[in-house]
This record gives sequence, structure tokens and C-alpha cells, in this order.
Amino acid sequence: METTATLTIDGVSHELPILTGTEGERAIDISHLRAETGLVTLDDGYANTGSCSSAITFIDGEQGILRYRGVPIEDLAARSSFIETAELLIFGELPDAAERDEFRALLTDSAALHRDMRKHFDGFPVDAHPMAVLSAMINAIQAYDLPEIHITDEAGFRRAAAGLLSKTRTIAAATYKSHVGQPIAYPRPDLAYAENFLHMMFSVPYRDFEPTPEMAHALNMFLVLHADHEQNCSTSTVRMVASGGANLFTSVSAGVTALWGPLHGGANMAVLDMLEGIHDEGIPAQRYISMAKDRSSGVRLMGFGHRVYRNFDPRARVLKEAAYNLLESMHVTDPLLDIAREVEELALADDYFRERRLYPNVDFYSGIILRALGIPKDMFTVLFAIGRTPGWIAHWKEVHDNPAQRIQRPRQLYVGNPLTQWLPRDER
Repeated sequence: METTATLTIDGVSHELPILTGTEGERAIDISHLRAETGLVTLDDGYANTGSCSSAITFIDGEQGILRYRGVPIEDLAARSSFIETAELLIFGELPDAAERDEFRALLTDSAALHRDMRKHFDGFPVDAHPMAVLSAMINAIQAYDLPEIHITDEAGFRRAAAGLLSKTRTIAAATYKSHVGQPIAYPRPDLAYAENFLHMMFSVPYRDFEPTPEMAHALNMFLVLHADHEQNCSTSTVRMVASGGANLFTSVSAGVTALWGPLHGGANMAVLDMLEGIHDEGIPAQRYISMAKDRSSGVRLMGFGHRVYRNFDPRARVLKEAAYNLLESMHVTDPLLDIAREVEELALADDYFRERRLYPNVDFYSGIILRALGIPKDMFTVLFAIGRTPGWIAHWKEVHDNPAQRIQRPRQLYVGNPLTQWLPRDER
């Protein structure tokens, strides 16, 4: 197999190294191209550009494969917990019993917010978007949790990682409570991660909310499936901010802000809006599919297709079954799930979508699960952020621990005005 690629520019040949990843992926190393030729590559949206080497997550979009540290996502969804998955991503391997107990103790000890942080919630309007509150509050945590702004040793990192994971959940629930005018609920040390979040979301002083095992399982699975997804918009943002030497909390706060975008973290809300529109307007599923195929209609089939996957999103397969099981256990009949099922069946049987390799993605069913759990739509992206936090922490650590890491600084192709003379105002 060739180890170099030849690029010929103006009759001069240049040898570029070809690197091979663990799973046989191959990449052309162009890191010295500008120094040798004076040229840069142009790749709008980084569709074909590898921004880093990473040992965290592997995706094969053609085959529909997703693995965390080599472990298939299907195995983790079926057998693991969110916290065990978080430890796998952050520390590189599945924890043994002692490591699991030690990290869970750190999570429990870190769950509560400093008393003074509660004053921050009062500074936001009651209708402030929860993602704005979450981003700001994560940045504020460092002032309370870090004796120094930078982490200097492994023990300090473990404490910071546990604190960020635990407090992100607490902040999210407290944001909801502030929005609806209810007292903030305290975390309970006897509850696991998902159960504790649901407790803090829906308990009131006169009545504790006790989630069913099926509810906790569905939320746990949602979080596991969202824990990392390679170099997406928000994760790449975390890595870029981290490359400038920013600390863990600041970098993750930047990831939250990037996730807020409707094209990234808001996609499951768009799916639910679509299903609600089909239901409320009484549009037959077949008619909606026909409208989605007509570009002039302005109608889009949300939750189908993915920037990376050209096959089934493996997360969608898991969440589809989880949505059915959750609603069945709750004895709930959700017409939106019936519509989703019919839309999916029609689209998968249609040559238009098959030829374009448009299959359901993770967002197609995740909104239905959150809706069944009673999570309001403006909190959907917050739940995504809670799930993605382990991945952001893992990527920050990978950047932080890399002795060869340089600040990320992409190039550009300038297409603006040529040299232009400045003119006095009366001559313009």
C-alpha cells in the first residue's frame, strides 16, 4: 500500500505522507503543504478535512458504525450506564469496580451547587433560554470549584470532570425550576444519574417525584447515545477553544453555545415540530412525503439524513425501540409516535429517499422519548448538552495532554477587494 501521495503543481511534484488509522482509514497529511508550496487547501465546512488525530470515537458513515473507545454503541446502550460510558470516554477504558465506586463518590460529593451560585439564577429573566443559562453557569462553576483556574494534576482533573458532569445536570434542572417558578430541588445521594435528574426536574417540596425504572432506562440510553460523536460542530469548538489554553469549564461552555444552533442541537425539536404540524393540520403521511420530495414546496423531512452517515444512524435503531418500550410501559398512546412510524415506513420504501441514502437519524426518535418523559421542548437541547458533556471533557483532555498541540488556526482563501486606496470623506 502506498505511503505517499504525489501532488504536482506547476510541473513540480510534491510527496505528501499517507497516514493510516486503527480501522484502516487513510488520510493525506498536508500539514507542510503551505511551507513547501505556498498553497493552502480549501474545504468549506471541513467536509473532507481531518482537524486532528483522536483516540476517542470511531464512525464509519458508510456502514453505520459508531464506537466509543472501540466499544460498539449498541453494546453500551444495552449493557452500560451513562456514567460508566462517561468514564470510558474520559479515561480511556471501562472502569473496574473500585474505579467506578470512586468516581461515583466524586459525582455525589460534587452534585450540589455552591449556595452563592443560586443568586445567578435570579439574574436571568424567567423566560431566558435554558441554553443561555447553562452556558453562563458552567463558566461560573470554575470560580467556585477550581482553587486555580487551570488543572495541574490527574487528581484535580478527576475532581473537575466529576464536578462538571454532576453540576451540569443540577444546573439544567435548576434552570427549569427557575423558569416555572418552583423551588430548586436538591440532588439525592441515593439516586443514580438519570433518576436524580428526573427527581430534580419534577419533585416539589410536598411531593417527591419517583421515576419508574423504564423512564430512568430511557433517559440513561438517550444520554449514552449522545455522549460523543467525533468532530461535530460543538466538539470541534471545544477542541479549538482548548487549543488556546482555555480551561475545561470555559471550553465546555463554548461547546454548549455551539450546540445551541438549530442545525446542530436543535434538530430533535425540529422533528417534533414537524410531527406536531402533520398531526394538527391533519396531513396524511403519504401526502407529506410527496411534499418533501417536491423542492418547490418548502417542506423538509426532518430527522432523515446525516452529514456523516450514508446508512442507518446506529443510534436511531436503538432509540426507535426505546421509544416504543417507554410508551408501552407508561401505557401512553402518542399519536406522534404513530405518525413517526408511518412516515419512516413510507420514506424507507420510497426510491427517492433510498437512492439519496436518506435514513432516520438519532433526532427522529429522541424528541418523542423526551416528550414522553415530560421534558419541555426548550429543554431538549439542554438534555443533549448533558449527554454530550463526557465527550467534550474527553476531547478537552486529549488536547490538553498532547505535548505537540498547537493553537488551532485555519487558513482561508481571501475573495474580497484588492488593494484599495483610502479616500477622504468628501471624496467618497
